[in-house]
This record gives sequence, C-alpha cells and structure tokens, in this order.
Amino acid sequence: MVPLPVIVGFGGVNPAGRVSFHHSYRRTILDALDAEKQATTYQSLAVLMGVQDKLRDAPEATKDYIENHTLIRRIELWDPDHIGVHSRAKLKAKDGAPLVIRMAQNQLPTEIPDSWQVNPIEDGDVEIAIKDTAQVLLNDTRSSRVTSAGQLPTGFDPASLYASRNHPRGLQLAIIAASDAVNSIGIDWTELQNLVRPDEFAVHAGCAMGQLDTHGAGGLLQAPFLGKRPTSKQAALCLAEMAADFTNAYVTGSLGSTGGSIGACATFLYNAKQGIDEIRYRGKRIAVVGSTEAPVTPELVEAFRTMGALAEDEALMALDGSNAPDNRRACRPFSSNAGFTISEAGIFLVLMDEELALECGAEIYGSVADIYVNADGYKKSIPGPGVGNYITVGKALGLARSILGEESVRSRSFVHAHGTGTPQNRVTESHILNELSKAFKIEKWPVAAIKAYLGHTLAPASGDQITSALGTWEDGWIPGIASIDHIAEDVHSDNLRIDPSHLEVGADTMDVALVNSKGFGGNNATGVILSPSKTKELIKQRHGKAAFTSYESKRDPIVDKARSYDEEALREIPKPIYRFGDGVIEGDELGISADAINVPGYMKDVDLEVKNPYA
Repeated sequence: MVPLPVIVGFGGVNPAGRVSFHHSYRRTILDALDAEKQATTYQSLAVLMGVQDKLRDAPEATKDYIENHTLIRRIELWDPDHIGVHSRAKLKAKDGAPLVIRMAQNQLPTEIPDSWQVNPIEDGDVEIAIKDTAQVLLNDTRSSRVTSAGQLPTGFDPASLYASRNHPRGLQLAIIAASDAVNSIGIDWTELQNLVRPDEFAVHAGCAMGQLDTHGAGGLLQAPFLGKRPTSKQAALCLAEMAADFTNAYVTGSLGSTGGSIGACATFLYNAKQGIDEIRYRGKRIAVVGSTEAPVTPELVEAFRTMGALAEDEALMALDGSNAPDNRRACRPFSSNAGFTISEAGIFLVLMDEELALECGAEIYGSVADIYVNADGYKKSIPGPGVGNYITVGKALGLARSILGEESVRSRSFVHAHGTGTPQNRVTESHILNELSKAFKIEKWPVAAIKAYLGHTLAPASGDQITSALGTWEDGWIPGIASIDHIAEDVHSDNLRIDPSHLEVGADTMDVALVNSKGFGGNNATGVILSPSKTKELIKQRHGKAAFTSYESKRDPIVDKARSYDEEALREIPKPIYRFGDGVIEGDELGISADAINVPGYMKDVDLEVKNPYA
C-alpha cells in the first residue's frame, strides 16, 4: 500500500496567535465560541502579548486591547508616517565663491573629486573648498500610502525567546514554529529517533521572498549606501531554504532528506507536497514541513504598492466614502476591494505514515491525501492569471470523489480559497471554484478566505488555511469572510457560499477540505485534506480494527502529554527548541560498515543495502 501521510502535529504563530491546539483559528471565530473557549483564546493571546496580569486585573479593557492588536491592523512594526529615507540635494556656495566645509580626514572618500581642494587642519580634520556643487544625501522621512498589515500579536517578540544572535525575523519564526509543531505531538523527539532510521526523517521548508529585513538581504544590500559593511551572517542567512536548514540544525537534528521549495504564494503547499511524497514514495516515516515569511518591511510594502498590488489607504477610503482607512477591513476577498494586505507568519506541520502513527499512538488530526501543482502555460504577463488552477482544483475534487464518494464531495466538503482581496483574484478564483463546483454538482460550496483576518502571509499562507481547516473539524465552524458586506458584481458565485457570517457545520462532520493557492508567476497548488474521522476510517480499512483498537490504547497518554504542553503554554510562553552546538556528531563517532552506518543517538542504523532501481 502507498502510505497515507497523517497530520500528527502542527504549530507556529501568525497574526491570530499561537497556531497549535487551534488557538489562532479560534481568534478568527472568536464571536462564535462558547464562553470557555473564548476565555482560553484570550488567555493564549495574553501570554503571547505579555498582558496576562492585565487580563486578570482589568479583563474587559484587556480583551479590547487584545482584539485591537491582533489580526490585520494599522502597521505597528514601524511608523508608517515617518519612514527614514535619504533625499538628494545639491549644495552651492553663495555668489559663486567656493563652498567650504570641514570634516574628519578619515571620512574622506577614496576618490577625491576633481572639484575639491583638500587642506589638512588641526585635530585630524580637513577643510574642503568645493568649486562646483556638492551632491549630498540628506536624512529625511516619508509617509507610507499603505498603513495596513497583518502582524504578529503586539508585544510578542520571537527574538527574545532564545539566543537569536541577529537572526532575520523569518528564521526566528522558523525556530518558534517548528518547535511549537514538534512539541504539539506529545512525543519527545528522542523517542521518535528510536522508532525510525536516521535517514527516514524529512524536513522541507522555505519562504517565497528570502530574508529581507536588516539582518538578511535587506541589510546586506543597504550596507554600502549607509556607510556600513555587510555582516558575516547576512549573505548566508538570507537564503530562501534556510527555514529548513535552521529546523534541521537546531530543532530536529534531522539526518534525513531536506530542502526548500519555492512557489511564490503557494510555497507552503509546494513544501508539503515534497513531504508527503517523501512518505508515500521515498521511504520516509516522518516529515516536518512548513514555511515562514517576515515581509512587513517599509521597502517591500512600497515595492508591492508600486506594483499596484496592495490596498492603499486612499483606495480604502474611496470604497467606504470615509476620511480614514478602515485598517481592520483592508483585505476584502470577493467583495469590492483594492488589493491584498501583506502579513507575516511561521507555520509547520508534522506528518507521519499512518503505520508509524498507529505504532506510537500519536493523535491524528487529519491527513494530506495529495497536493496538485500545475503551471499556467503561456502567459501575457508573469502576474497575469492562467488556467493551471482549474486543473489543480479539478484534480483535487476528482481525488476526493475517488476516495470518499460523490456524496461527500457534494455535501460534506468545503474550500479554503486563496482569497487575496484583489480585484483580479475575486474574478479569476471565483470562476475557477464556481465552474468546478458546477461540474461536480456542488450546489452551495462553503468558501472560507481567512486572509480577511490574517492578511497575506505569502509563503505560509496555505499553512494558515490548512490549520484553520483543522480547527473547523475540532470546533465545527467555517470562518465567514467578516471583512465584507457584499459580494462584488463580477464575482462568480452561483454555486458558492460566500458570506461574512461564520457557518456552523458541527465538529468533524465535513469530510474533506480543499486548500487552494495561486502564486505569482503561475504557481498553482491545491491540497486535499481529509478530516480526522475519514482518515481514521481509511486507516481501519487498511490495517484492520484490531490494529486501530491497539492504537487507541496508546493514544491517551500521548494526548495527555500534548495537552500538558498546551496548558503550560497558557501560563508562560514556551521556550523553543534551540539546540545550538548541542548533540553535534563527528564522523569518527559513526559506526561504519559495508552494510550499515550506526549513528549515536539512534536505535536503528542507516541501511546501506540499497536496491538496484534499474534491475
């Protein structure tokens, strides 16, 4: 049998909070939760934001603060009204006389302009007479025409949780997210190392843009123009696959396959596909997959704005007929809208083959049946729409029908749309979903578009969607598109349910969720995520009731341990796993023979009896 990749852990952080145990999902449906789950959601966020004492002493005011400083909101990571820039200027002397300035001799440029006459004076200074004009850059500020972004909850600083050593923010999120996902399993990683061979692990993670803040490529490129030198880390740490490298080196210690796939906004699904294929076809037993992105920088916001991609304040005010932008409602999927809203996150999943999950008793949150990836073919322009996404959605629906039957697809499926909030996406994606729902006889297909809450986290966006779907199976609500009050006239919605209100479907009653992603350049991907109950039904069919009964007897203590991690995280932000220089293995410690390699710390050897695939 082809192994079924099951989800046994998930975690990370996004603008709605901590992802593990459905906390970030619950922030998006906060108004639909019962009092107990609301209280837990506020507590989880209060811990992240450092306001747990205030939540106890002034609960109502603190709840308002938490709500106003999560999800999409006015940019807080930097002041959008005062962004530091340089402006060009020419200095001229009065009445044609030379311009005389004084400066330190060690600040002179390497090449002295011909129009400069330099005379040394006291204290290591020089006096410069400039016969012509002097070109200078002056410190200045500008205001951003975009003031909305999705951001991590205010007060949460991933760098403060471990010895981050000037890591770019995206890599800080990789450490936090991978640790949260691993800890959410409820099984120590060292125990998993005893169950599988060292090379039967896989880690696939990446980002779409690379690390663009001052500790990564941003600082690397800015340094010469700011009178600085690049640091020794900036070039190395700005690489896009570094999220996987950090996870291997400091969280899991994996000796298995690794890599970082890039597919623009579909990057998470690209990496998840690598992970499930490692389990299905390449003999891996455990795959840690994910994406991180920290793109809320002034430079990148301005770059996307000049492309016409972001929702500018002026356009938002025009939509509402107001004098101030509604930052909270900046992203309006499938409604009258003006552009997407940039955001940041780090999301990871832990996948196992179902046989290993049965063996170790790990909780099964669902499974990834497959992920389809198709390009757009010939295009008019790189960002323009194409037809590849019709194929990915169609194939995903076809697989769901093949596994579950037509009735499950027609009546018990829902879709997490890419739903960026751009005028082009609302037309193209709605047409794809509407036409495929007609073809598969789905009358009112429930559509979620959680970028309305979180913004567009770029690479991790489909990770946001998958973990939200897992929340629906736990709590029974499909998030509505709360930022909209109508559907735009050019949206194709005859067979779709697009609504601002949450849809109550009941816990674990929907059989399958499709997760759709449309990436810049024609990178289309659609994932088929099976519910926990349908996943367990498949496992019973494939392995028998006796094997599943044995699994259930092992599961309870694992679930209890996972819950203990969650309970501790509701009291204090958990320290991430960060094994810098810890457990390093040297070559002379290996036990090497012609048949196997023994690795310290692992019960099983690396098998060198490799079959000839071309026999």
